[in-house]
Amino acid sequence: MALFAASRRAAASSLLPLIRASASGATRGTALLRPLASAVARPQPRSMPFSSSPATRTSSGGGDLLRILDSEIRDAEECDDHDRVEEIPDNFPFKISDEEGMSLITLTRTYQGEKIKVLVSMPSLVTGDEPDHENEDNENSVEDDVEDEAQNPPKSSIPLTVTVSKGNGPSLEFTCTAYPDEIIIDTLSVVQPSGDGEEDEMIAYEGPDFNDLDENLQRAFHKYLELRGITPMATNFLHEYMINKDSREYLLWLRKLKAFFRQ
Repeated sequence: MALFAASRRAAASSLLPLIRASASGATRGTALLRPLASAVARPQPRSMPFSSSPATRTSSGGGDLLRILDSEIRDAEECDDHDRVEEIPDNFPFKISDEEGMSLITLTRTYQGEKIKVLVSMPSLVTGDEPDHENEDNENSVEDDVEDEAQNPPKSSIPLTVTVSKGNGPSLEFTCTAYPDEIIIDTLSVVQPSGDGEEDEMIAYEGPDFNDLDENLQRAFHKYLELRGITPMATNFLHEYMINKDSREYLLWLRKLKAFFRQ
């Protein structure tokens, strides 16, 4: 468990100054499940059918789980991300709504009569320490992949959903991926106001692949979002903010697990 916490701190130092990376939720989940699985898998004495003896915490594996959870909680508490409070930049144009226990935050603002709403989800972190699961038979293809990654190394990112609305009419919905100093628009769709008609149950046309649009139109939409506050400066701050939220939520999740097994 100490190695897991150390890897989170080591990963943070490998990104840009504004981007402090920690281990991904999937990595943490795997690191937790391996010891849990081994603990639960220990042979237990077989009980007689229809036994009236009450189950104890030790026989159910709860004691082992509690010890492992306590160790993981201590490691998580040693990480300085969980209690860090990020200072919001003076020129950050959005109001942040952050609810404890939720996996996303909501940003809101108005711009020239428009309502801008941004949903920011948990980051996808790249530590550079992912294990290689390729078989030896695929060694040549693995070498090609490594060469491609050397030319285009993976970067941490956060997913954004940006909604721009005017009054009661239709709204624009952008799905974006924000990398350090770069924002990619993945999709763009026109969303009609919700109603009670059967037509609302039909699947609306969401437009072509954004990359298939004319380059001038793509650049125009990037500028459109930039004017409404979706800038690299804003998303770089959000990277840091969401990394810290991820650490806080992970620690909260561990404490909830511990409370369950202590019942």
